[in-house]
Amino acid sequence: VQLQASGGGFVQPGGSLRLSCTASRSTLNGYSVAWFRQAPGKEREGVACLSDTDGTKYYPHSVKGRFTISRDNAKNTVYLQMGDLKPEDTAVYYCAAGTPILSTRNSPRGYKYWGQGTLVTVSS
Repeated sequence: VQLQASGGGFVQPGGSLRLSCTASRSTLNGYSVAWFRQAPGKEREGVACLSDTDGTKYYPHSVKGRFTISRDNAKNTVYLQMGDLKPEDTAVYYCAAGTPILSTRNSPRGYKYWGQGTLVTVSS
């Protein structure tokens, strides 16, 4: 599976962005999907995941209520809708696909396929 992320950019605090991640060479069916981010000097952290088995979504406290993950299987695409953005949301955002177990659903270890990353900058 090859993933291509897009939609990053510059936005002011309080603004919104929608990231997209489209799969090629194979379908996303059968894979759970997730978004991660990595800020300079920090570890990669999960911000949203969507289980393929039961549709369960998980968000860490830092983004809950502001970020929404969704998928369109017909378009082989995963989305991350981000709202009320804050400067601390500035990072490179990565999409991922894989077959994580419950304990790794929000961990990079749970995902085999990765997109190339798209930069989100939140600043006034």
